[in-house]
Amino acid sequence: MVLAEQSCETDCPACVAPHFQKAVAAVRAGKPVEFVLPAFPGKSPNPDKVLGHLPDMAELKALQFLDSLCRQIEKIYRPGARLVLCSDGRVFSDLVGMKESHVSAYQAKISQIIAEHSLSTLSTFNLDESYGGKNFASMRLDLMEEYGQPLDTLKEKVRRGGKGSETQVDQEAHRMYCGITRFLFEDALVPGQTKSRTAIQKESRTRAYEVIRRSNAWSELVAKRFPGAIRLSIHPQSCGARKLGIQLLAANNWLTPWHGVALSTGNEFVLTKRSHAEKIGAKLVLDGSGQPSHYELKGSC
Repeated sequence: MVLAEQSCETDCPACVAPHFQKAVAAVRAGKPVEFVLPAFPGKSPNPDKVLGHLPDMAELKALQFLDSLCRQIEKIYRPGARLVLCSDGRVFSDLVGMKESHVSAYQAKISQIIAEHSLSTLSTFNLDESYGGKNFASMRLDLMEEYGQPLDTLKEKVRRGGKGSETQVDQEAHRMYCGITRFLFEDALVPGQTKSRTAIQKESRTRAYEVIRRSNAWSELVAKRFPGAIRLSIHPQSCGARKLGIQLLAANNWLTPWHGVALSTGNEFVLTKRSHAEKIGAKLVLDGSGQPSHYELKGSC
């Protein structure tokens, strides 16, 4: 489930090259190999995609997968691996329609899941820990003042990437811009909104630039805080990129737990949007406390 672009071969040397020395340094020091993953921001505000604002079976299965990945490394290298989940929800919550209280509740629940299920190779890190004691808006301002890149610089990279630039940075900028624009557009299609789809699309394109600027700033902060860590991403990466792309669960189009729901097929859990699970007649399953957990295909028990 650790992948670059589909055109790359498994165990591609060029994909591994940017990360190899960090792994070697950890091994030589006899320390766990460290990974960082900016992810688990908070649930999408669109009820057509998710069950609510708290983590559910989708997050649980993704966290268990990440923990199992670290434990597989431990089988061949005794010190094993550790993975820090760098939650970026607070970084751009005001741009994507997430309530601050929902982000806080989501982060707390992620930590609770890690503790209750003994996922001891995992830990968390978030913006609150870097700029504690300030309100959330001030935290974001401080982040951008310290690590933000000029808007014009980003726009130029996106423009070049859309015109066939062969540079990796431009290609990744354009790919991320298209992906973030799509997510923002989908998340804005909530019940009760009165704007036209054209207006929403235009706003999404504008906001996407700021989401990316903040996301990039967060990545730079994380890189400074964890200089020896191998960097992972929930977005597909090109060959030889600074980050390794990783899919958390089986899904089409790199869907993530916070943009979808877990669907039990009988043999495995896959990610899909809530609207699709309901469209195919999947049954909603509640957890032990009576909260929505996941969907189950009829006849899969």
